[in-house]
Amino acid sequence: MADAIDGLTQILDLETIEDNIFRGHSPQVGWQRVFGGLVVAQALVAATRTVNARPPHSLHGYFMLPGDPSVPIVYEVDRIRDGASFTTRRCNAIQHGRAIFSLSASFQILETGLDHAMPAPDVPKPEDLASAAELRERFGSLVPDAMRRWFESTNRAIEIRPVDPLRYLGRGAPTPAQYVWLKAAKRLPDDQAIHNAVLAYLSDMSLLDTALVAHKRTLFDPDLQVASLDHALWFHRPFRADEWLLYAQDSPNTGGARGLTRGLIYAHDGSLVASVAQEGLIRLRRPSA
Repeated sequence: MADAIDGLTQILDLETIEDNIFRGHSPQVGWQRVFGGLVVAQALVAATRTVNARPPHSLHGYFMLPGDPSVPIVYEVDRIRDGASFTTRRCNAIQHGRAIFSLSASFQILETGLDHAMPAPDVPKPEDLASAAELRERFGSLVPDAMRRWFESTNRAIEIRPVDPLRYLGRGAPTPAQYVWLKAAKRLPDDQAIHNAVLAYLSDMSLLDTALVAHKRTLFDPDLQVASLDHALWFHRPFRADEWLLYAQDSPNTGGARGLTRGLIYAHDGSLVASVAQEGLIRLRRPSA
């Protein structure tokens, strides 16, 4: 785990090529395409590098082409506006001469004001849930090969503990909602920008899968084509991505070969730290002739 999170933080530390232009890489782990959360996180890092002492409060992005993990990704930042309170940036991720992802991000000076938040749901704490090793031992022989390989991977940057692992066996509640605890696999530096980037990375994990819960399906089903189309993230309060975060997810709609999903991210103490929304492609593959 330590190697994986060290590798992730190194990959998030983009290379500066020129003013407003950065270069990022993907982990070489045999994936056929770049993980969407990595592109979101790297684009946020690139945009943040052009902003002086203002944290991000929101980002909105569109995935346009699958990323190629075998070549670098170039991030070009457009400094849209530097206002008295807000700063706006646009960032395009480019490979093979084409944009694969486009991000708009807004940054704000720290201010105080009215304050409220939806309370955290009453679910088991991560300390009371099965670890990845325990899940492998309990369910490894019962799941499809693709899912078993994921369970058997022991070198992951993000530790995940689902509240209802039975749903991956088609035996969970058919309500389009799920709860997952996540955190970085080891201690991160104190720089909040790193924690923001890691949260952006993990915010793409398991979210679209929530749209499949009502259908007792998973991302590993071979007759499904599933991909993120867009992604939105709002930062509400300070947090650490190396401490447990509860990802409370639901899916209000699936139709037209697309699924809409939403998430609220809570710190271990119950404070709401971020909100997420995403729509993704969920297409049934046609049987081969």
